Amino acid sequence: MAGRGKLIAVMGDEDTVTGFLLGGIGELDKHRRPNFLVVEKETSLAEIEETFRWEGAPGAPECRGGGSEGSEGFLAREDVGMILISQALAEQIRPAVAAHARALPAVLEIPSKDHPYDPARDSVLRRARGLFAPDELR
Repeated sequence: MAGRGKLIAVMGDEDTVTGFLLGGIGELDKHRRPNFLVVEKETSLAEIEETFRWEGAPGAPECRGGGSEGSEGFLAREDVGMILISQALAEQIRPAVAAHARALPAVLEIPSKDHPYDPARDSVLRRARGLFAPDELR
């Protein structure tokens, strides 16, 4: 991957993902896997977690297709440097989001059209607050 930048992956409702795609973040890797997931009413929780997690992670659902090379989630992809996930969606897969402790890919929770951002529910913000003493934040 030397010489190339990392991708931004996005997971959320149709309006949120479409906005980012119109901004130019849509890509397919060499295995023709997109760097985005549009979550609709019919999208199963297992499919959402599978797209987010890396293959073989503790508690990860079994990948469809027998664990083929093209079935790894955004956390396992070396070409993904940041994952933007709508906060409402992150709440649905909170254990998977909270279990991610590596620096890359960075996971950022974003608001969506129907669900405003709530800093109290943002796991990344809670971790960042834990790094500083309360008087350093004033």
